[in-house]
Amino acid sequence: MRPLDDTDREIIRLLLEDGRRSYSDIGTAVDLSGPAVSDRIERLRERGIVQGFSADIDRSVLREGPSVLAELTVSPANAGEIAEAVRDLAAVDHVYRTVDADLLIVATLENGDVSGLLDDAGLLDDVTDMTVRLLADSRPTPGLRDAEFAPTCAECGNTVDEEGKSASLDDETYYFCCGSCKSNFVDQYEELRQGM
Repeated sequence: MRPLDDTDREIIRLLLEDGRRSYSDIGTAVDLSGPAVSDRIERLRERGIVQGFSADIDRSVLREGPSVLAELTVSPANAGEIAEAVRDLAAVDHVYRTVDADLLIVATLENGDVSGLLDDAGLLDDVTDMTVRLLADSRPTPGLRDAEFAPTCAECGNTVDEEGKSASLDDETYYFCCGSCKSNFVDQYEELRQGM
């Protein structure tokens, strides 16, 4: 697998800046043709680095109520399940789960009432402690910085480098650190699929 190069990083930076920018516009900035940019973006998507393009909504110009940051303490055993339930709530913009199972949520609520939101969703009893702060600004600033492409091997858990392999199975891409791991995984996958 080819590592990320400076052109890939610049394409990603330009997409983060404006996801609607045309391929020919990006090509001009990185000295490539529009089709070459399209190919690079497709490879970035296949590798899972670029997962889609989304709208960045400025909530400050909408009348919805204040944005809040809430820190929720929940049972570590249920933190993943609770995070998914909170993520599905329409008023919630972002959910972060810490390693010690606290949840940080950014939500926009008409009355700023996080307790009411959680109670209506049947989740308030799962929260043992809560701190809510009013946000003055909540715009994310995503960036690639110096990150390298380094997925985890689906078979053994090692880090996959540029000599790794990949396989697409049932519309999902899996990464492997070596051909042996890829072969083992694909063989087991096919056996399980045939046994269904």
